[in-house]
Amino acid sequence: MHILVLNCGSSSLKYQLINMDNESLIAKGTIERIGIEGSNLVQKVSGRENYVLEKPIKDHIEAANIMFNALTDEKVGVIKSLDEISAIGHRVLHGGIKLTESVIVNEKVKDVIRECFDLGPLHNPANLMGIEACEKNAPGKVNVAVFDTTFGMSLPEKAYTYAIPHEYYDKYSIRRYGFHGTSHMYVSRETIKFGKLKDDAKVIVCHLGNGASISASIGGRCVDTSMGLTPLEGLVMGTRSGDIDPAIVQYICNKENKSIDEVLNMLNKKSGLLGMSGISSDYRDLKAKMEAGDKDAKRALDVMKYRIAKYIGSYMVALGGLDAITFTAGMGENQKELREDVCAYLEFLGIKLDKERNNVRDKATLISTDDSKVKLFMIPTNEELMIARETLRLTK
Repeated sequence: MHILVLNCGSSSLKYQLINMDNESLIAKGTIERIGIEGSNLVQKVSGRENYVLEKPIKDHIEAANIMFNALTDEKVGVIKSLDEISAIGHRVLHGGIKLTESVIVNEKVKDVIRECFDLGPLHNPANLMGIEACEKNAPGKVNVAVFDTTFGMSLPEKAYTYAIPHEYYDKYSIRRYGFHGTSHMYVSRETIKFGKLKDDAKVIVCHLGNGASISASIGGRCVDTSMGLTPLEGLVMGTRSGDIDPAIVQYICNKENKSIDEVLNMLNKKSGLLGMSGISSDYRDLKAKMEAGDKDAKRALDVMKYRIAKYIGSYMVALGGLDAITFTAGMGENQKELREDVCAYLEFLGIKLDKERNNVRDKATLISTDDSKVKLFMIPTNEELMIARETLRLTK
């Protein structure tokens, strides 16, 4: 059974075709610069040269048509016809409070995705374009929406409620939603499976990429998460500030004669590691600068690592104990020094990282010592496989 997984951006379309009989990747591709000069497709199949197509692509409907042609092409394709695709799973950022689980797409579902445009203005419109492009190019195929917010919808009321007048929840559904949910769902479950933990294990997942978040879960069910109404809340990220005193917004507006939108743009795109260092949003660049003696780079990385460790400590309280901490995503999977420095904050709790085991990339690994009171893991995330699993579950 083959499942096609799509992740659409405003000018991009990423896809993977997965054989769900053994959860193996058949092909993956990216279409970039949709509606922009220089549009192109790159399709990758193991054991073959990459297939590259450069041509104008005016919109997502045309992009989906090119994707389906690439998958079924007699020379470069991997399937004979679209009949071999059983269903299509779509990453959708926001489902609000109406769509709290993965769901088969119909007109009512699409209406709710539209209603959430103001909650996910950069992603939801593009996600919907991807759904409608598949409906146009592959009529009759079942489309499934898998929401980035689903994992956080199991939060208890005490965890998702903001301490503002409750009328704003009633009017506008302002609450903590959490993001990176598909990654957290996958990694929390894989931690229990790979670590051979009990079914109700208490797990903290650190999804550390350019966007970063932490979740606390029991048996794979989320009880707290660091991102909130938007992905701006929580950890220090590549260009996002994470948690700040909200009065800073007003203060900068008044001092710099800026609008709220301008300051929020600064908090989203010019803050975090980039803003603190004035150098880069990339951990690797800052690490190199820090090792060369740059104090600004060191300060930025110190703040980021401290915030990660502080969140881990608070989530141990939220969970009432802890069985495992797992690092994932770009930095979490590839920066062994980051894992080591974060775990150094936790040594007083009997949490011990094994430096030799920690020297690892690309594969799920236990990285704690045998006598550590909490198991530490590095497990690569696989959001596409999680979307495919959800799509299979709903379309069996």
